[in-house]
Amino acid sequence: MTTHVEPVRTAPQGPLGRLNHGSHRAALNIFMLVVLGHWAEHIAQAYQIWGLGWPVKKSKGLLGYEYPWLVTSEWMHYGYALIMIIGLFLLRPGFVGRARTWWTVALVIQFWHHIEHLLLLLQAQTGHFLFGKAVPTSILQLVFPRVELHLFYNTIVFIPMVIGMYFHLRPSRQELQEMTCSCQAVHRHEVAATA
Repeated sequence: MTTHVEPVRTAPQGPLGRLNHGSHRAALNIFMLVVLGHWAEHIAQAYQIWGLGWPVKKSKGLLGYEYPWLVTSEWMHYGYALIMIIGLFLLRPGFVGRARTWWTVALVIQFWHHIEHLLLLLQAQTGHFLFGKAVPTSILQLVFPRVELHLFYNTIVFIPMVIGMYFHLRPSRQELQEMTCSCQAVHRHEVAATA
């Protein structure tokens, strides 16, 4: 009878290493709460527009209903885009295999989404609007209305994130051997129980 010997893993060094080792599961949970909170805002705004028939200018989501200045601030939108790209980037080292591939897809799409928000922020701050428009306008906003465009962006970032999380929480045996984050302890117990 042969016994399986686990490879010796050393804990990653530095703050990024610690984040993606011992704190990965907690950091992912916090990050996903932020992402879901943002989704709630977009869903509320969509419901206000298409469910309640409110004009777009008055449909500001949940926070914007109480604090309208928040939603009209390009700083708030850019800040969230920046939080997303930073979170996707910082948490990426904890992913392996298929999960890392999907997480990277989300990161790449969010990078473009971040560029679009940076363009909007720069226009709002300088008062110089692109494409001869009267308001800050992103590149794809030339083709799609802003509300629909940002629902689309958030959807195409969210879907690969969810797929990445799915594979991260359900790794193959090979991926489980490669994992070094705090999430792997739960998986090792599950795999041992089914072996």
